[in-house]
Amino acid sequence: MSDFLAAALQLTSTSEPEVNFSVAEEQIELAARRGAELIGLPENFAFMGDDLQRLELSSQLAEQCSNFLVTMARRYQVVLLGGGYPVPSGDGQHTFNRAELIGRDGQLLARYDKIHLFDVDLPDGNTYQESDTSTPGQDLPPVVDVPGLCRVGLSICYDVRFPELYRHLVGAGAELLMIPAAFTAFTGKDHWQVLLQARAIENTAYVIAPAQTGLHYGRRQSHGHAMVIDPWGTVLADAGVLQGAAIAPIDNSHVERTRAQMPSLKHRHPEMF
Repeated sequence: MSDFLAAALQLTSTSEPEVNFSVAEEQIELAARRGAELIGLPENFAFMGDDLQRLELSSQLAEQCSNFLVTMARRYQVVLLGGGYPVPSGDGQHTFNRAELIGRDGQLLARYDKIHLFDVDLPDGNTYQESDTSTPGQDLPPVVDVPGLCRVGLSICYDVRFPELYRHLVGAGAELLMIPAAFTAFTGKDHWQVLLQARAIENTAYVIAPAQTGLHYGRRQSHGHAMVIDPWGTVLADAGVLQGAAIAPIDNSHVERTRAQMPSLKHRHPEMF
């Protein structure tokens, strides 16, 4: 495995898919031109709008997103994560929230349907009931050996609050954790960076966290701050609050050194896992 550049893209997606695809490609191209070989798009990269419209468009979006990811990966010769898009679950009323990791040749490397759904009443007055229109995935997130890069574990947004999920990923060999998100502005200001750094530190793994930012529709506002974080918990890149990218080098030997220096994964009590 060789060292490489990774990019966590940051978007302000809208309810107009074609506009979102155009902006996403612009950011993918910019990141690829800067040398990024692994690029992540945030959750809801193709559509941020009301639940009813998302459900109505889900069949169309599922096909468009899949084709878009394959085309972009091939066109720019990058490994590309589509951080979450709607796929009909089969009952006509719900969708899966699906992430796909695509190789440079357009090959599907890994697929994950989000298992933790965001059903939360926030103190700012906003209520989120993801389970009203989403179906949780049935399978734990995968870890995939990306040729020439490293072993990557997938997750989506609200998953970041469940540390046991990342223990599973690291136990399956993950060296880099991808956490694409559309984190709310209210929770993000207090929790986003803290949670990302915790997942990096406790698992001595890189974290790549693409993000949504800004105002989307109605009162829906995302926190931003897409990040790349190293296994020691150091923030290597932060995209701030504008559309763009957090880009930083991934040093595979740094994972080995950090795990040797801080061997907490080896010190876990056997009866707890």
